Amino acid sequence: QVQLVESGGGLVQAGGSLRLSCAASGRTFSNYAMGWFRQAPGKDREFVAAISRSAGSTYYSDSVKGRFTISRDNAKNTVYLQMNSPKPEDTAVYYCAARQLPGVSKVAAGYNYWGQGTQVTVSS
Repeated sequence: QVQLVESGGGLVQAGGSLRLSCAASGRTFSNYAMGWFRQAPGKDREFVAAISRSAGSTYYSDSVKGRFTISRDNAKNTVYLQMNSPKPEDTAVYYCAARQLPGVSKVAAGYNYWGQGTQVTVSS
């Protein structure tokens, strides 16, 4: 079992920056690939970014590529999402997730554990 707790959400102006954190506990963090997803009101949960166990590979949705950066610190059991130049359409609840199986996934069903989410609101 892995417990995930997100933090760092809030209100940010378009063009600003925000860093989300997700602290993991319960099992060996480096055994899990990690992902960030988001869900806006009335919309399905969508993939944002993912990172492999060793941080050797990262993946992004087209909508955030070049603006957001996912990273992890296995010594601190934490994964981050640096959000630069956010746009109002990035407004959503952001969730981090841990994947138990090998490899990385861009779909929510590929993850076994989820945090409770943190709200990000981008004002124009």
